[in-house]
Amino acid sequence: MKIFKPFLIVTAAAIVLTSCGGSVAPILSTPISNIDTLPLKVTPTEGDALKAWGAADLVTDTIPGMSVDKAYNEILNTRKGTNVIVAVIDSGIDIEHEDLKNVIWVNKNEIPNNGKDDDKNGYVDDIHGWNFLGDIVAENLEYTRLIKKLDPKFKGKPESSISAADREDYAMYKKALAEYEKEVQDATANKTRYEGILSQVKPAHEAMTKKFGKEDYTVKDLSGIKNPTEGEQAQIGVLGQMLGFSDSVPDAIEQLTGGVEYFGGRLESHFNLDKNYRAVLGDNPDDITDTNYGNNDVDGPDPEKEDAMHGTHVAGIIAAQRNNNIGMNGVASNVEIMVIRAVPDGDEYDKDIALAIRYAVDNGAKVINSSFGKYYSPNPEWVWDAIKYASDNDVLIVNAAGNEGINLDTVQVYPNDQEGTGAEIGDTFITIGALNYKYGSEMVASFSNYGISNVDAFAPGVKIWSTIPLDKYRYLQGTSMASPGVAGVAAVIRSYYPKLSAKQVKQILMVSGLTSNSPVILGGDESNTDNFKNISKSGKMVNLYNALIMASKM
Repeated sequence: MKIFKPFLIVTAAAIVLTSCGGSVAPILSTPISNIDTLPLKVTPTEGDALKAWGAADLVTDTIPGMSVDKAYNEILNTRKGTNVIVAVIDSGIDIEHEDLKNVIWVNKNEIPNNGKDDDKNGYVDDIHGWNFLGDIVAENLEYTRLIKKLDPKFKGKPESSISAADREDYAMYKKALAEYEKEVQDATANKTRYEGILSQVKPAHEAMTKKFGKEDYTVKDLSGIKNPTEGEQAQIGVLGQMLGFSDSVPDAIEQLTGGVEYFGGRLESHFNLDKNYRAVLGDNPDDITDTNYGNNDVDGPDPEKEDAMHGTHVAGIIAAQRNNNIGMNGVASNVEIMVIRAVPDGDEYDKDIALAIRYAVDNGAKVINSSFGKYYSPNPEWVWDAIKYASDNDVLIVNAAGNEGINLDTVQVYPNDQEGTGAEIGDTFITIGALNYKYGSEMVASFSNYGISNVDAFAPGVKIWSTIPLDKYRYLQGTSMASPGVAGVAAVIRSYYPKLSAKQVKQILMVSGLTSNSPVILGGDESNTDNFKNISKSGKMVNLYNALIMASKM
């Protein structure tokens, strides 16, 4: 694919894409280009710079951020935008968070808590959105559900006994079963390994805490022990290893404990062949017309809102209130976050996602963020129909590429907009991979999926500082964090240039970004490299500054 420099594309795009007219004054700034000539950063990115690296500018900061601060300081400082509704389909959001409470969408056509569907949209008291999961938190993975569904039909049967009509289902069953068995084995081994390490670290830490009279001892403290006993030598070795991975031993213990809980939780819920988590909702998940389920509790059932961690983090990246001297700045101002809870701790149901997209479209969202995905889908056509519905109604869907470090051109992932044929079913669906803050060969996140056909562009996704429940903040990472950054950029464009269509906004995001001819490491494997411009459809990293310049010229 031929790649033109950004400053050449601006004029071309203005001709190719439909003009929107209007009286907004054009931006006279020059787009950022020729980034391969920039020096590599030699000083570490840390502290406040790390917390805000996604907003940094590659030219001035040598960090591959989206030039958000540059855009606000040089372009948007004298302009006013209109409000844009961004729907976040996720695990739920803490709508009372100090940095989000003023940007949460309010359904003005619904009277709060009167038990009636005042706006006749099919959802009672949906003041801030809808919770399609009810009180569900944990859930199976899709291939676990698939095994449970097909076990009675295929368990223990050889392929020779399967009819031609059932061969496709049988092949899917065997594939799911093989993956299930491998993942259960890996989770069990990892849980056992973490437990074993903890059994050594905890007593060693207790002994050294008693010896030093403090928990935050250092490697220097350990090496300074004179004439250590044989037991102390073993303890020093174990604790020294922990301090090589973490800032302190208590921090290492917390991480190890989290590992035990994570893998234990997967064994308990993701791979549970006996429990039907869906039963509490009372709907038929195999019937897309059965829509009378869920509730308006958009932050979920947990009083501590732990289940809303992911969604709250995503929402903050998009729209944490800017310049309020609290916490952090989201990418977009003039945004209302519509909360749609449809992603459990496990794999989402196709039905919930399809209905969530339609809810967002029908209730005024102009951008939808979907930071989730899976590799099995029993009813992908429901989601494809919803994606087409969003496209037909001028709504942009920004989608996370996934975190397995694989080439998506070789593996089918859901949701997607290609129906397995390669042809897009809509033209307003954009898939985003994750960038690291280290400009150069390590610029692509080691976990990020990629693919010149199935990933559209890249954005910051490593160590992203954002909101989490109960007025707190934390670093998280993943393509789940890259997608909302782009959703925020899209919302800014739609706010300041509301006559541009969703299709045009997608093209701007892809065409206006920064590209590089330099090779990058893929999947964290130093033997697997390619030029950055070859690992996504656009070959670009999304850039708000350039996007606004292009939008103004249309």
